[in-house]
Amino acid sequence: MDFERYVEGGRPAWTWFQELLGVMPPSDYIDKFTVKCTWMQQTFTHLPEGADEETVWRYARAYIMMLLSTQLFDDKSGTRMHIRWLSYVARLEDMGSYSWGSAALSWLYRCLCHVANKNVVKLEGPLQLLQSWIFWRFLGFRPDGFDSFHWPLASRYGY
Repeated sequence: MDFERYVEGGRPAWTWFQELLGVMPPSDYIDKFTVKCTWMQQTFTHLPEGADEETVWRYARAYIMMLLSTQLFDDKSGTRMHIRWLSYVARLEDMGSYSWGSAALSWLYRCLCHVANKNVVKLEGPLQLLQSWIFWRFLGFRPDGFDSFHWPLASRYGY
């Protein structure tokens, strides 16, 4: 699939990346349409004090892209982030209108079907969903204390 064809307005994907995140990764951190997660983490870890609203939006976009790429729709490498998520973070106000649960579940099913191939040796996808389902449905696999919820940060403030 030619990713460039689907980028909003027909702009080159990396131009759009720079417009939305305000910075361009060095070429040694780019591979086709992926960027190394280490660069994203180094670049967007600490929001500058007194940042303007546009900078906050850029950091939010980067953070959401990282979550989508590494938690919900991760790949086997776990080290690269695909920039396909640009279209979803371009308008952050629309993020709540997407059915992320359905998408993550569909991705998990796709990954489970893919791993059924005898040549595939590594499972990918939102495995925390699979693990949670296993713990609820198969009590023998459930770890001790699974039913109790702890909120250490909230508890510290007496809430």
